[in-house]
Amino acid sequence: MIDADFYNIYKFCRGRYEDEPNNLLNYGYAILRAITARSLVSSGLLPTLGIHHHNKYNAYCLADDIMEPYRPYVDRVVLEILESGVDVGELTPELKGKLLQIPVVDVVIEGKSNPLMIGMQRTTASLNACFEGGERKIKYPEIE
Repeated sequence: MIDADFYNIYKFCRGRYEDEPNNLLNYGYAILRAITARSLVSSGLLPTLGIHHHNKYNAYCLADDIMEPYRPYVDRVVLEILESGVDVGELTPELKGKLLQIPVVDVVIEGKSNPLMIGMQRTTASLNACFEGGERKIKYPEIE
């Protein structure tokens, strides 16, 4: 997770067009959003119809809602890249390769560890079960 020291050390300002490491975060969140949208569709849901996110120009409102608790996993990967000391001014193929490890980052849901991609599938399947009335709680990872 990114803590207060991160903001002090890197003088970080989050924004779509801000300086690095926003380029890494934007790319990482795009990966996470794609994983989420794919999982939603495979669970029989439309990623367009959001719960909190509403925008007629956004085809992924539900994906944006569901991915929120998974963002710290992207933040952790980005922080590891920053701490390695590599130049992050440009999003190189090497940096993209490191960010493409996001789908296989370990997450723990209900005491069981799985790659993030599988964890997301468990989350979206539980969301569908909630919509159908079979469950009352969405399964999300336990953040360390």
